[in-house]
Amino acid sequence: MIEEMRLKDLGVIADATLPIGRGFTAITGETGAGKTMVVTGLGLLLGQRADSGAVRSGAAQAAVEGVWLVPEDGPVAARVREAGGDVEPVGEGAAELYLGRTVSSEGRGRATVGGRTAPAGVLADLADDLVVVHGQSDQLRLRSASAQRDALDRFGGDTVTAARTAYRAAWDAWRTLDAELSALTGDRDDRAREAEQLRAAIAEIEAAAPLPGEEDELARRAERLANAEELRVAAVTAHAALSNEDGAPDVVSLLAEARRALERISGSDAALAAIGEQVADLGYRATDASVALSGYLADLDESGPHELAAVDERRGVLAALARTHGSVDAAIELLATGSARLVELDDDGDRVERLTAQRDAAACELDAAADALTAARRDAAERLGAAVTEELHALALPDARLTVDVAAAAPAAHGRDDVSILLAPHPGADPRPVSRGASGGELSRVMLAIEVVIAGVDPVPTFVFDEVDAGIGGAAAIEVGRRLARLAESSQVIAVTHLAQVAAFAGNHLTVVKGNDGAVTASSVRRLDGAEREAEMARLLSGLSDSDAALTHARELLETGRTR
Repeated sequence: MIEEMRLKDLGVIADATLPIGRGFTAITGETGAGKTMVVTGLGLLLGQRADSGAVRSGAAQAAVEGVWLVPEDGPVAARVREAGGDVEPVGEGAAELYLGRTVSSEGRGRATVGGRTAPAGVLADLADDLVVVHGQSDQLRLRSASAQRDALDRFGGDTVTAARTAYRAAWDAWRTLDAELSALTGDRDDRAREAEQLRAAIAEIEAAAPLPGEEDELARRAERLANAEELRVAAVTAHAALSNEDGAPDVVSLLAEARRALERISGSDAALAAIGEQVADLGYRATDASVALSGYLADLDESGPHELAAVDERRGVLAALARTHGSVDAAIELLATGSARLVELDDDGDRVERLTAQRDAAACELDAAADALTAARRDAAERLGAAVTEELHALALPDARLTVDVAAAAPAAHGRDDVSILLAPHPGADPRPVSRGASGGELSRVMLAIEVVIAGVDPVPTFVFDEVDAGIGGAAAIEVGRRLARLAESSQVIAVTHLAQVAAFAGNHLTVVKGNDGAVTASSVRRLDGAEREAEMARLLSGLSDSDAALTHARELLETGRTR
């Protein structure tokens, strides 16, 4: 529940603190004093979109702060901690949660959750577990089919929730299979063309049989073959210098002669012997090089124009693959992965048959889940209609009868039911949808009656009603106040009202007081008790806070509220 709110520079409110607490809090005030700013501020704390127009004229920013009492280990506290904030334990498993929101005159905003800055979206995440706000726009929303269905499902409790969860799982399974089957059959021609093209590509790649790195190796061979004559001249010249067969001096012979000369006298000097070993090593190396050059020349003689032509032809094959597939490596990759894809494409016929069977089975499960959900909703609809009708009788609609109709509809994610709330306001009248047949005052009472009934099975921590009494007065207003007080027995209730008949039932009466310094109107909030409350009630009744008749009536109403 909300323990306290502070509003600063929001609309016409300069600085106000609202002590709220448990039970039923009524908020009243003169027209234009800023009562709706309370709801606006609460909306900011619940993550609603910030509007720079709500900043008080002349102020740099508006600020709203709120203190909530929440379970120390509940889902709200868990979400706060996930966002980096924390709650402050106050004993008996409860904790205080501090929320804040600022809006600058330029439109920038900032939110704080549990003492830490957080995105406004975190406030919105917490909203469903903290407060249900009903304004006149929410009464209009009750006219929508989805809102009526949601109200019925809330009243249905765990039974409807379980049936709806099972239906949604069956719906998602059927939709997945249906979408897969539709995609498979819808692009069958495209898949056949893909298979044909893939089969041809694989055949082409298999015929070419490319190897990783083959292009680079072929490029090196082509370069060698293209310069074969220059390579041969260089190798012959080097070989002749190392080992000449026509008797001319060569490196191998000269090194052999030097080695023999040193060996003859090496025993006389160790240093000369070491040099002799170096010369001998050079001779061996020169001999090895000469042999290698002989082999190279023999291999070069075997390579001729025919080999260069073969290399160029192979390079042409690989270049064609690269043009088709982007690169030779891509062609090799396609050969590795394409076969599996081809098996998948060739299996289309069997897959269609399998998916059709699976989808049909899923459709049967969906039908069963839909029937179960419809049955649960119809049972809840009968009970909801009877309970709300009883509430309407107590809300000065003694002859009204409300029914909830659950009709068959096309399957959708929420089920295959159309839910309509029908109202017959007096005997002999045919039940008509509240979306068309209910007046504003009737719609207000229908909404309140539904919330009172649903709160009995699905309690909400806090209800905020913004002029729920619009369009009503007299005895009907008294009963609205009585029902708000009853709702406050299980939930915190905050009502912005202009009717004394409603405010009389509040355990906590706050008024928004308007002051005027001649230039800027500023409002603040004050808790009323005793004579001050009687005067405010008189003002609500007659417009005069000091009228004896109005004061007498006010006291009567307050006594009615106390002895309800």
